Formats: sequence, structure tokens, C-alpha cells
Amino acid sequence: MSSLPSYASPLQRTWHYTFRIICGLIFFFLVFPILVIIPLSFNAQDFFTFTPEMLALDPAGYSTKHYVDFFTNPDWQKALKNSFMIAPTATLLATVLGTLAAIGLSQPHVPFRSVIMAILISPMIVPLIIAAAGMYFFYSRIGLQGTYWGVVMAHAVLGTPFVIITVTATLVGFDNSLVRAAASMGAGPITTFFKVQMPLILPGVVSGALFAFITSFDEVVVVLFLGSASQKTLPWQMFIGLREQISPTILAVASIMVVLSVVLLTVLELLRRRSERLRGVTPA
Repeated sequence: MSSLPSYASPLQRTWHYTFRIICGLIFFFLVFPILVIIPLSFNAQDFFTFTPEMLALDPAGYSTKHYVDFFTNPDWQKALKNSFMIAPTATLLATVLGTLAAIGLSQPHVPFRSVIMAILISPMIVPLIIAAAGMYFFYSRIGLQGTYWGVVMAHAVLGTPFVIITVTATLVGFDNSLVRAAASMGAGPITTFFKVQMPLILPGVVSGALFAFITSFDEVVVVLFLGSASQKTLPWQMFIGLREQISPTILAVASIMVVLSVVLLTVLELLRRRSERLRGVTPA
């Protein structure tokens, strides 16, 4: 943490500490509601609030029954299976399409690059409910509404912008003379891509793939519009549990998803640092 210089004025010192207090309060405001979920998931009662036994740290007030229900209930397990069937496939499609698009748009001779980039990343900007409604009317006309591939393609569309942005950021420091050198040695475009480009942009590709996976795994609005009962994903089951039956198992599922998100974000940070080292930038 940077310290204040000795010549800092009283106003600068006041703002220095005030700014850190504000940042701490914002961090607390964002993180505390998430952290509350984890101890609540061990509630021995079917409540969404802390019981007197939990507040007194009585072991009788804590239980893993909600986690047991999640891993034994067929409805939750079917939703989990659907999520792991849809998210990896959508991630693979988004990664392939996003990587190819980023490499193509990185070429200086491509006309209207800014317009094409704006169109490709528009799913990140357009409100999700509008995108879901548009996909519903389009997919229903071509027969993909209510099908597995319809949900996969919709999630791939939502995840592709993340891949494009991360791969494009990685390509900023890419030396195109390496591609020309490989071509001068007789390597074809495919060989050059896998032997020269891919090893250097791999951190950006994997980071984009993780973002696409998280987007697909956590998404619920598009699934509600395009999915059927056979494509009920984990977020959809959580939505039903809140709206129809108020199942406390949601707390256990939410805690598992929080842990999964933390693990994926840790991997993303490690990949970011590796990407900076490959580009000759010292990580902060």
C-alpha cells in the first residue's frame, strides 16, 4: 500500500484516509450480503434467518441437512446435470467464435472494425430481458425454442463478447512479426496459429472461456424464455425455489456457487498475471 509523502498537506491526508474508508464501506456493502448466505446455509431449521441457537453458537443450531438435500434431491441433481451439460458446450462455442473474431478484428486491413466490434459485444450492453425476448421470437420461428441446442446457442451468444474482449486485450501486445517469420519458414496459417499465436494468447483465451462459463452457468433469464422443463438449470431451480416453495436448500446451493465463483476468479487472476509476464509487464 502506498504511503503519503511527508510533504502532504492536511487536506491531502484527510482525503487519503477518507477515500480508503469509503472504499472499505463500499466493499463491505457489496460483500457482506454474500457472506451472510454461507453461515445461513448451515441452519438446522428451515428458516432464512439466524435462529437463537445459531446466534448463541450452539452446535445444535447448525446442520448440513440442506447440503444433503441438494446432493440427494432428484430435482436439484437434474438441474445441476443440465447446467453442466449446457455451460461447457456453450463455453466451447463462445471460445471458438470469440477467439476467431478477435484474431480477425486485430488485423488492420479489416474494414469497419469498430462497427463490427460494437455489434459483437452488444449482448453485454443490451438489457438481458430484451435479448431474451428477441431470442425467443427468433428461435421459435426456426424451431430451436425449448431445445437443448437453442439454450446452448443463446448462452454462447452471451459469452462470446467476454472472449472477444479478453483475447483482443491479449493481442494488443502480440508481435505480428512472429507470424510473418513463421510464414517465411513455410508454416501454413493453421500451423502458425497453433504453434505461434495460441501459446501466447492462451491466457486470454482461457480467461474469456472462464467468463463465458460463469455467464452460462449463472444465467436464468434466457433459460426461462428459451428452455423447457427438460432444460431446467440450477439458477432456474433456485428461481423456482424462491418463487414457489421457499426451499432453504437455495442457501446451500448459493454457498456452493459462491465458492465456485471465488475459485474461478482466482484462476482468472493467475492467468492475468501470467499474461502480463508473457507481454513483459510486471504484475502489480
